[in-house]
Amino acid sequence: MYETSSLADSTPDHVAGTWYSVPDLRLRDHRFTVPLDYSIDRNASPKISVFAREVVSVGKEEQLLPYLLYLQGGPGFECPRPTEASGWIHKTCEEFRVILMDQRGTGLSTPLTPSSMSQLGSAEEIAEYLKYFRADNIVNDAEFIRVRLVPEAGPWTVLGQSYGGFCSVTYLSFAPQGLKQVLLTGGIPPVGNGSTADAVYRACYPQVIHQNEKYYKRFPQDVEIVREVVKHLAESEGGGVPLPSGGFLTPRGLQILGLSGLGSSSGFERLHYMFERAWDPVIVPGSRKQISYYFLKAFENWLDFDTNPLYALLHESIYCQGDSSLWSAHRIRIEDDGIFDAIRAVKEGRPVFFTGEVGRSYDIEL
Repeated sequence: MYETSSLADSTPDHVAGTWYSVPDLRLRDHRFTVPLDYSIDRNASPKISVFAREVVSVGKEEQLLPYLLYLQGGPGFECPRPTEASGWIHKTCEEFRVILMDQRGTGLSTPLTPSSMSQLGSAEEIAEYLKYFRADNIVNDAEFIRVRLVPEAGPWTVLGQSYGGFCSVTYLSFAPQGLKQVLLTGGIPPVGNGSTADAVYRACYPQVIHQNEKYYKRFPQDVEIVREVVKHLAESEGGGVPLPSGGFLTPRGLQILGLSGLGSSSGFERLHYMFERAWDPVIVPGSRKQISYYFLKAFENWLDFDTNPLYALLHESIYCQGDSSLWSAHRIRIEDDGIFDAIRAVKEGRPVFFTGEVGRSYDIEL
């Protein structure tokens, strides 16, 4: 059990906000100035800002509660923004003082976006900068925060979701003294030297195929609709059609709808209703058939690569330990004898299979 009085005072490297409310929760914002590079003298390293939000149930602001740090999945996504006491946050706040830390490069933690990264002059500079945004430094940031938030720098509980579980295992390796207990929800990284993403993707592709089969079993009418959309894209000038934001939708780009459509709780239904409105009506007889603006906008709204580019940049590498990925998803994909080849599926009269996390951002042309 901890006292909370020491949290009230800000320091040069920690600014604590005032309490505010959402339904049944009390929140407080914290901003920390941390080194970009922990391997050198902190005074010599460039600095970045890391944001964390403290969350408690109403009336528990001053209660003696143990701390729980939540590490978000991704990589490259910020913590959820609480709007009410519901779900896991409601349950966790019954026992803990929850800390929602935006991992560096996300949310309010010096976010890396296409616009902010444009300040770096070249691809080499971007790659050099990105090496400081991996799990090791996420753990360093967590420790920086823990010793400043938790009274007497005591250990805390960590809850790691998906990629947050990867970071939690790194935490166990690099700074176990800061941990009271670690809770993992589905994220376990490779631990053997020389591990690559190949084994992960070889295991994932059969599961993606299975999800496609389940989807088309539930919505058999979509087999022909998806084929028609793919055929239309392939036969359009340039092999695709423009997107509202200026991107370009190709058959392979269409397939990455499976990333969320095949893997979320209501994804099948959302995907079906999206394809239900794939085509514009023919209002004037003889007008050419075209994909609807509604569909193209819905496609863009479902993808986060433009706002959270760290996911696309770092995702494959998190499955590697002591080796590089060498574009593993693409290499393993071509071992499938064309089962994920959308244009070939149309020609052969087969269902077009969507891809999952194994068919990532290189399938979109922007």
